[in-house]
Amino acid sequence: MGRHEMSGRLSAEYQGLEVKVPNLFRCPISLDVMRSPVSLCTGVTYERASIQRWLDSGNTTCPATMLPLPSTDLVPNLTLRRLIALWASTAAPASPSSSSSPPAPSAVGPTPAAAAAELLRRVAAPGADACPPLRKLAAFLSDDDVDEFDKNAFARAPGAADTVASVLRRAAKEDEDGKALEAAEAAVRVLAAIAASDCIEEDNKRRSAAALAADAPSTAASLARVMRRGAGDASLDARVDAARLAESMLLRGGAAARSAVAECEPLLAELVRLVGPTDEKGGLDRSAVATGLSCLAAVAATRRARAEMVRLGAVRAAVRVLADDAGCPAQALRVLEAAVGCAEGRAAICEAAEAAVPAVVSRMMKGGTGGAEAAVSVLWAVCHRYRDRRAVAAAAACEGGLARLLLLMQSGCSPAARQMASELLKIFRVSGKSCLAGYDSKTGHIMPF
Repeated sequence: MGRHEMSGRLSAEYQGLEVKVPNLFRCPISLDVMRSPVSLCTGVTYERASIQRWLDSGNTTCPATMLPLPSTDLVPNLTLRRLIALWASTAAPASPSSSSSPPAPSAVGPTPAAAAAELLRRVAAPGADACPPLRKLAAFLSDDDVDEFDKNAFARAPGAADTVASVLRRAAKEDEDGKALEAAEAAVRVLAAIAASDCIEEDNKRRSAAALAADAPSTAASLARVMRRGAGDASLDARVDAARLAESMLLRGGAAARSAVAECEPLLAELVRLVGPTDEKGGLDRSAVATGLSCLAAVAATRRARAEMVRLGAVRAAVRVLADDAGCPAQALRVLEAAVGCAEGRAAICEAAEAAVPAVVSRMMKGGTGGAEAAVSVLWAVCHRYRDRRAVAAAAACEGGLARLLLLMQSGCSPAARQMASELLKIFRVSGKSCLAGYDSKTGHIMPF
């Protein structure tokens, strides 16, 4: 039964019974009892799905008042939501034929929290197939029509994250069991919906990360298996979700979780592969690239993981993203910034200097302040501190490199970045006449010397 069928109609066995619904509880658009009431800036409350359809159709007025909307933000009306839930749990229609008839279920059906709790019970049932209830839980957490209050109630429920995480960990301990991997993939979707959703409170995200970190090595191994499942049979969405969980462990799971992810070579290899082409034509998926690079940058905070990342191809992957202008320049530059912190990373960048250095220079001002400072840090490490001749020659040949450094110095960057840029200017001034030409033609209003 669909959501809207549930919202305003009693089940068939109770048709003919009558429930008096307060008008305040009905959506002004659909006239159904509201499940997820949200308010516009005009003060009128609607069912989220109904008002969203109104706005998506291009309307710019409040349906009830017809006043123009200076803002289309939808604010959850939690007070009304609780009143409706209280009414739904206590309202019992009177039967015209029998005073002893059993009470009818709520006119709005089972509450979302109760439905989610029942699904969780089915996941935990011994010997049960966890896949169907896990998929329904993932849909529940990803559904824009479900109120944020209900999603957070599930995420904070005692044992909820632990139960789902245990299904994921099971895949690391069972021999190539297709059913276990299928259940692990479904569990990943549930936990990623918690970790990556803007509407989930940070405390609840930490609870989820703590559940994953309870046996971090098994979790990391299971995430790697989900990402490489069947040599490419795993969907791209599942691979991206698994990477999001790895990043959540790195950021919220504590030192043991960070070590487990950093030391799991199969998982690092899959993160690098996520940044690579997704089809035979070499196309890059921006969502996959952004998630993979963000996770690799977080892994690189663990110093001992950097050399392994480089060996697995993280530098090549980041340079390709920059060269192909595949988006996410700031994340790619942060990966390279981490890479120059180890000898293997510097060697990889310098060996590919003809491609890597121009890619870094060209994206210097496209990754925001953080990306620009990361770019300067990379160039400074290979060109100034270690003075690799290949890197210096490649930098000097980059058109517009001098101008970008000057712009960065005037952009309010950190003192450390300004000092590195200043030291790099000497290299360009001595070796880079072509850079001066690019500088003069594009930013003549700045005096370089």
